Amino acid sequence: MDKMIRIENLTFEYTDGDRVVKAIDNVSLDIKKGEFVAIIGHNGSGKSTLAKHLNAILIPTSGKVFVADMDTSDIENTWAIRQVAGMVFQNPDNQLVATVVEEDVAFGPENLGIEPKEIRARVDEALKNVRMTEFAKKAPHLLSGGQKQRVAIAGIIAMKPQCIVLDEPTAMLDPRGRKEVMDTVYRLNQEEKITVINITHFMEEAVNADKIFVMENGRVIMQGTPTEIFKEVKKLKELGLDVPQMTELAYELKEEGLDISSEILTVEEMVNKLWP
Repeated sequence: MDKMIRIENLTFEYTDGDRVVKAIDNVSLDIKKGEFVAIIGHNGSGKSTLAKHLNAILIPTSGKVFVADMDTSDIENTWAIRQVAGMVFQNPDNQLVATVVEEDVAFGPENLGIEPKEIRARVDEALKNVRMTEFAKKAPHLLSGGQKQRVAIAGIIAMKPQCIVLDEPTAMLDPRGRKEVMDTVYRLNQEEKITVINITHFMEEAVNADKIFVMENGRVIMQGTPTEIFKEVKKLKELGLDVPQMTELAYELKEEGLDISSEILTVEEMVNKLWP
């Protein structure tokens, strides 16, 4: 089995007063083990609703979601699915439960019934992985936003998930905190081979993904590599989405008549194209 996530004709509806809202509309997609996937779309596009289906917080109205071949709509699978796919939310303050960092990271493994000696090892390893070892004895409320989010991620990886789902994890952070968190996530994907699904509205966070899914009105309307997605500057702008700054610059230069590739994503690529 090389698929971590398999979504088949997923539809999710909820009632808002007298009307029925279709938040997810017949979505099918696959995510392979070890992939780094970004899901982008403006507010209300359905991306966070989709994320909540990936560890059985929400159950499909129709269609199926499989996590490591386990059907999320089978309640007997819920516990096992949440061990496979850990979820990191937008506000780290909502995920931190203890008064000391290392106790917070230990909370998940304790709930799994892991023996104390193994918990100790997992906490140390998780804090090392997110580069927060020196803060083990600190109170979470004394940390910066980026540091809190890294502790929240440590709490998830201490449970040894195969997959981490991040629901706009940097939305409330400043640029420095955002970089701290994304550097951590990229490293976990590359070095620990953890499958990462990042729901984001920051296009720079999607540049290094293996694959991007673009959502609009509860549907996946574009999918491909970052180069394939971001060269569609006009289409993305029509959807109300930004593109990476260097892609935008290349697009504007091309519009002005300069012979330059529309497939530029980073500063390095821009420099190499202009001064080969």
